[in-house]
Amino acid sequence: MDVRRLRLLLELSRLGSMHEVADHVGTTTSAVSQGIAALTRDVGTPLIEPDGRRVRLTPAGRRLAEHAVTIIAAVDRARLDLDPGAEPSGVLRVAGFATAVRRSLLPAMDELADTHPGLEVRILEHEPLEAFDLLARDDIDLALTYDYNLAPTAWRNDHQTAALWTVDWGLGVPAGETRAPFASYAERDWIVNSRNTADEEVVRALASMAGFEPRIVHRIDALELVDDLILDGRGIGLLPRGRTSRRGVRVLPLTDPRVTMRAYAVTRRGRDGWPPLRAVLDRLTAAVRA
Repeated sequence: MDVRRLRLLLELSRLGSMHEVADHVGTTTSAVSQGIAALTRDVGTPLIEPDGRRVRLTPAGRRLAEHAVTIIAAVDRARLDLDPGAEPSGVLRVAGFATAVRRSLLPAMDELADTHPGLEVRILEHEPLEAFDLLARDDIDLALTYDYNLAPTAWRNDHQTAALWTVDWGLGVPAGETRAPFASYAERDWIVNSRNTADEEVVRALASMAGFEPRIVHRIDALELVDDLILDGRGIGLLPRGRTSRRGVRVLPLTDPRVTMRAYAVTRRGRDGWPPLRAVLDRLTAAVRA
């Protein structure tokens, strides 16, 4: 059913005359009559009947007019929601890795709570591969992801990305160890991420350049647990530089080559005009533009 025709029926139920409806909506009486006739054909049942020199709604017409109130209100809300110039409001679903949620999203939410109180952000903690899957299924609106300079993401054609920040990563080892050639770690057990493949790709790339195949023993998601395993002598693995690791764990710099994590905000192409998404993206990238 055409929403414009539903509006004519609704106005007819309120005003009682096609002439008054025409004056109200700024058209002709003939156009109103044609619109109601077309709506009648759409639904397959009479919507109006003669009432002297005027018309009145049939029982079916009155029921449809009642539905029209809800339908037109929903359409109006949808149009307002999608209007690029509208005040951001509604629910925005974000999937991201823990560091990006803490470093980027939570501060953005604090600021947006004051500037756009009608905007609600819902957070799902996911690694990039999981977030990309959710984004492809339209189960989320925004993904906060990462890759490494030595393991770049192969972006999909429908991905739209905005760079957020970078951080260097190093090699987490027991605190008593000093820097050594990477080849000296050939006989060590290695720890990699259990929910993403990027850091394993980096470890394998570094090991290949050093002439060995890494023995990957543990697959762990939480950095705190990686610290525990390193401290307990169960293996070594990549950790972010500048992060406060557990006492007894040291993060050695990697410089030849350097290992850099790169964080991104990722959306489906063409979706960033939606006001809630635009507001969050603007806040997330403000520091990058500064």
